[in-house]
Amino acid sequence: MTLKEQITEDMKTAMRAKDSERLGTIRLLLSAIKQKEVDERIVVDDVAVIGIVDKLIKQRKDSITAFTQANRMDLADKESAELKVLEAYLPQRMGADEVLAEVRAIVATLSAELGRTAGPGDMGKVMAAVKAKMAGKADMSQVSAAVKAALAP
Repeated sequence: MTLKEQITEDMKTAMRAKDSERLGTIRLLLSAIKQKEVDERIVVDDVAVIGIVDKLIKQRKDSITAFTQANRMDLADKESAELKVLEAYLPQRMGADEVLAEVRAIVATLSAELGRTAGPGDMGKVMAAVKAKMAGKADMSQVSAAVKAALAP
């Protein structure tokens, strides 16, 4: 069963259970998936769905920060509830040590391909390779910091 099919089944379950908060979040996610399919004229796979979920999670985290600073705890709590529902669709996240080891391996591979040691100017190439390999498996801000550390002279 694909991740998209799982999300659709979870929507049906939430409808039957009359869980309106969970149902609203799942519908929001399915809407974002459908929007991507229509815009790009593709059928999304699990990697693309994870990317969409990641994007929605980042939006929720930003909203929680903004609402907390504005003393709107009611809205921050609503966003937190949506965040928990969305996080259920992500695969197990990699730890900081695993991320660093993976990034170092990618940098070593890239250095071998370039025939020289990869430096800070190669960050774009490294990030492209890392995104392709670790999409949804790690927090990309954590990955970016690991890439900067690995490329530092």
